[in-house]
Amino acid sequence: MLKPGGAEEAAQLLPRRARAPTPASASRPVALDGSRTSVRLGLACLLLLLLLTLPARVDTSWWYIGALGARVICDNIPGLVSRQRQLCQRYPDIMRSVGEGAREWIRECQHQFRHHRWNCTTLDRDHTVFGRVMLRSSREAAFVYAISSAGVVHAITRACSQGELSVCSCDPYTRGRHHDQRGDFDWGGCSDNIHYGVRFAKAFVDAKEKRLKDARALMNLHNNRCGRTAVRRFLKLECKCHGVSGSCTLRTCWRALSDFRRTGDYLRRRYDGAVQVTATQDGANFTAARQGYRRATRTDLVYFDNSPDYCVLDKAAGSLGTAGRVCSKTSKGTDGCEIMCCGRGYDTTRVTRVTQCECKFHWCCAVRCKECRNTVDVHTCKAPKKAEWLDQT
Repeated sequence: MLKPGGAEEAAQLLPRRARAPTPASASRPVALDGSRTSVRLGLACLLLLLLLTLPARVDTSWWYIGALGARVICDNIPGLVSRQRQLCQRYPDIMRSVGEGAREWIRECQHQFRHHRWNCTTLDRDHTVFGRVMLRSSREAAFVYAISSAGVVHAITRACSQGELSVCSCDPYTRGRHHDQRGDFDWGGCSDNIHYGVRFAKAFVDAKEKRLKDARALMNLHNNRCGRTAVRRFLKLECKCHGVSGSCTLRTCWRALSDFRRTGDYLRRRYDGAVQVTATQDGANFTAARQGYRRATRTDLVYFDNSPDYCVLDKAAGSLGTAGRVCSKTSKGTDGCEIMCCGRGYDTTRVTRVTQCECKFHWCCAVRCKECRNTVDVHTCKAPKKAEWLDQT
């Protein structure tokens, strides 16, 4: 198990034979002329300015790796603590997987909340990714921390078994014979290495919270763990039968990740049943926020603060409001105009959509379709009255 610490502990994630020797030239001083020195000083000042202008507590900027893609430069990611920066520098190939995982979990978050007032909107060119909405210790923050941790586990585990990483491969623990409700089977194939995915995700994602050690950090660590265990929960057993005419007298099986949508659906249900808590006096655990509330279990998402209603633009709360959001005129759910628009009403616009239809396959080898035009009414939420909007900004 990994523990927060220095570079020596980070190095334990890499097998000994795979460690690359440090080039002798890496420690040699390099002479710079005046112009190059000025450029570097200017870049350093710009980076410092970015760091100083970020919100004080919403700088979990490893999320921003998803926006960088293959251009992950560890020194240019604001908000990484030293432990995260060490891991980033030592394992650049894993950081690419972390970036892919970040893009995947953000897409999943937006899918899960596509019909809600808060729809997991990200902010362009913002290193905090979600802005000030994460300042509040709300249900939404609990969900984001859980699904982001799950996304890292899923991406790294998948990359290990697909041979994309030099430091891990298939699960080394699935060997020999085993049994399930259908009988005995032999481990074979390439089981997804969930152990390495969980271990690295815990070391990287939890590093900042373990350094801060306050009530919010305790909340984040709990929700991070919920996300990691959610991925493990949906590992599935896949088998191949051997025998005469597929009689399945012998089976070879392996463990495989489920589609990330199953993890997203599960965490969305955990969001609906999230437990409001307060930290105990010693700051080491949680207790129910009010008498009569049920206690949180290890699988529950936990939060401290009630959520804003997200109806209007509120810069302090990080709410973008619902003005201009598309809603359903007939739905009684959260995507319905009455709930989505917060009682402000909606505008209706008639639009014509062109889609491909009546597609036919022609030998050989083309599919030809007709263009169909369909006129529909699109309903969008009205903006709040000016006085009401000004009260919230």
